[in-house]
Amino acid sequence: MVSEWLANALAIYNDESHNRRDEYVAQVHFPAPILEQILEWAFRSLPDEILVGLDVSKYQNLPEIEVEFRGINDKPNLFAGQGYRIHEAKMVNRGDSFSVHHLPEEWTDEVFGSDRGPRAGRFTHWLHTHPNCPAIPSEADADAAQSTDGVDMILGIQFSPEGPLPWFDGVEGERRIIGENKSSPWSKNREVLGIAPTGHSIHSLELIAFHKLGLGVNVVFVNEEGMAY
Repeated sequence: MVSEWLANALAIYNDESHNRRDEYVAQVHFPAPILEQILEWAFRSLPDEILVGLDVSKYQNLPEIEVEFRGINDKPNLFAGQGYRIHEAKMVNRGDSFSVHHLPEEWTDEVFGSDRGPRAGRFTHWLHTHPNCPAIPSEADADAAQSTDGVDMILGIQFSPEGPLPWFDGVEGERRIIGENKSSPWSKNREVLGIAPTGHSIHSLELIAFHKLGLGVNVVFVNEEGMAY
């Protein structure tokens, strides 16, 4: 079970994922409890960004959910782990927008050992956060994605108190917001979606997933049994 506010926000996100399914070439099913864990890591790591490795389980996506969110441009066998639910998340690194993509080899040798690959990558998918910044990939994000066997994801989090990270919105690109938030980012009365374990007020969440070829991948949030919110 996840927080009620998050479950409600994810249901709204899934509605948009369904309505826009023809814009995507594939889908990835993301269990909500894993997202909630990542949010806690993200807030406890502020002001840094975090890099999270994601692996898939042995369980395939539920066929009925796959069919419901499959678009007309669906491309099978596009990436590693396609068709399987995300199962494992591990915080791999934290730092500024450069260092979360470039892990020193000596830092990862004893952490992942012989199963380490590109970008410390025994993991299928990768996710990194954009604290108080939209989930829009930078050039460095696109470069890092070339070493990903699965898909890359960006989680943008708008929160207060902002501390040294005031909201930055000067980025162009496709945005997918988790939950409705029509309040002005600069308003003192911004809508609060929920409260993080650290006490931060969460005003908006954004998440995108993309393949290294630059293709958009649809994210579907599911519960522990694989059913969509």
